[in-house]
Amino acid sequence: MGTPDFAVEPLRKIIDAGCNVVGVVTVPDKPAGRGQKIHSSPVKLYALEKGLKVLQPEKLKNPEFIAEFASLQPDIAIVVAFRMLPESIWTIPKLGTFNLHASLLPQYRGAAPINWAIINGEKKTGVTTFLIDREIDTGSILFNKEVAIHENDTAGDLHDKLMVIGADLVLKTIQALAEKKVNPILQEKETIKPAPKIFRETCRIDWSKKVLDVHNLIRGLSPYPGAWSELLYDDGKTIQAKVLKSIPIEKTHQLDCGTIIVEGKNTLNVACNNGFISITEIQLAGKRPMLTAELINGLRNALPIKMI
Repeated sequence: MGTPDFAVEPLRKIIDAGCNVVGVVTVPDKPAGRGQKIHSSPVKLYALEKGLKVLQPEKLKNPEFIAEFASLQPDIAIVVAFRMLPESIWTIPKLGTFNLHASLLPQYRGAAPINWAIINGEKKTGVTTFLIDREIDTGSILFNKEVAIHENDTAGDLHDKLMVIGADLVLKTIQALAEKKVNPILQEKETIKPAPKIFRETCRIDWSKKVLDVHNLIRGLSPYPGAWSELLYDDGKTIQAKVLKSIPIEKTHQLDCGTIIVEGKNTLNVACNNGFISITEIQLAGKRPMLTAELINGLRNALPIKMI
């Protein structure tokens, strides 16, 4: 049961291992993009490629869906980046329903664990499999695997690492449940760092913050949804831009936060609380991502003066 690319890799892994996948549950097709063409989830596309039965319920509590799901007689249900399941669904598989979560639970429960781990400057994270219960991300832990977060990892980099490691953990969990070699561990009650859904205002850069905080926000939201700000010009014109990659420079200065300093043909630094953010990749509204050198070259006669 899953939707995005992160859920495709575990599905691929268990098929390659010879598991009998009796069905795949994913979201209904929906219009997307400028042309509003109907798009299917990555999980559905892969499942159809493999000739698997696909279920796309609008509502998980729909009696018809519950009956169809039960008719599959699943031993185990695996949930990866999907929706909160009703008890009428997760209690059907006779060996249990488990979830793969992209954090070391109980930390970073919620919709965006990869992003928040980087935004908060964590040095490590991981993946966890746990038994689903009545509340989100609170069930007993089955297995986990720790992963280091390197200082310049973006959310995209970490996503790809955790996707592969998580797929291996899913297969390990299936085998352990099938052989009844599991010892579920209750999640500890401790100070929890949450990972709530990310909204547009979450992504706006506050240049008055410290350099590392700004840098972590940028990489924690790259490549999607992207940390954003506005380029301000002398004439008062503004252009929205996503900052996709940066280098933090801790250095004392007397400039107003947000002030832009252009040096040479490929360096654009933005003043922060205790230094500068050197932007290396940026995307102007409606444009493709570009290296800073391309931005400077394209705006040579009208460079912005500030980020706001």
